[in-house]
Amino acid sequence: MKAVGPILAAVVALAMLASSVMFTVDQRQNAIVFQFGEVRDVITKPGLNFKLPLVQNVRYLDTRILTLDDPDPQRFITAENKPVLVDAFVKWRIVDARAYYIAVSDERGAGNRIGQTVNGLLREEFGKRTVHEVVSGERETIMTKVRERVDQDAKKIGVEIVDVRLKRVDLPQEVSADVYRRMESERKRVASELRSTGAAEAERIRAEAEKQREVILADAYRDAQRTRGEGDAKAAGTYAAAFSQNPEFYAFYRSMEAYRSTFRSRSDVMLLEPNSEFFRYLKDASGRPGTRK
Repeated sequence: MKAVGPILAAVVALAMLASSVMFTVDQRQNAIVFQFGEVRDVITKPGLNFKLPLVQNVRYLDTRILTLDDPDPQRFITAENKPVLVDAFVKWRIVDARAYYIAVSDERGAGNRIGQTVNGLLREEFGKRTVHEVVSGERETIMTKVRERVDQDAKKIGVEIVDVRLKRVDLPQEVSADVYRRMESERKRVASELRSTGAAEAERIRAEAEKQREVILADAYRDAQRTRGEGDAKAAGTYAAAFSQNPEFYAFYRSMEAYRSTFRSRSDVMLLEPNSEFFRYLKDASGRPGTRK
């Protein structure tokens, strides 16, 4: 029993020695080994590593994608000298632990550096554009340009910029009403132009339809007259053929038709001589002319 105490003490001492000599690096981290305050080594691969006790110490850096999101929107001035409120965020990560530690030391320093660069570039890009362009027209272009330029600067401190996004671009209260009135006037102008264009197009279509109608009616009248003329010519030919076969019957038939049309109504009055040629078939069925007395 007396030997248990020394054994436990030896185990504890060995454990303490091991903890001061060994350290592990997670796959989500980089480890910087310092010796007397100076960077001795940078470990980027996960696993078990060793250090000199009391002489060396280790600091861990998170290599996952981090987010820089300012809670307060920034105020920028556009090319029209109009203020806008911009809310943006940045996604970044450490790619060079040594350069990162030497340049900014910690996440707060890196955030300040990146934030200042992003705000300066956004101010520059917004100053080149109008309110309409920054609100809806060229947001993607702005984000791409800012991300590329911020990434170039961030490489100097061992950081990679993954993305820059504009969450919101708003107008301050004092200019919103003016902008909305201008947008309303512009929409009304466009609507008026569209209505005018539509009315002109409608008149053109009506005129074209009226022209086609007149052409169709003229063509139809021409065809009808041609058909009627052909029919009259054919009828005349038929009558002539019939007349040439039996002239006396044809004359009798035409006279009967004339009598039917003339004496259809009892109120009709005609003044003719009794021996008129018109009554020759009433006097004699053969149609021979009578002797004047």
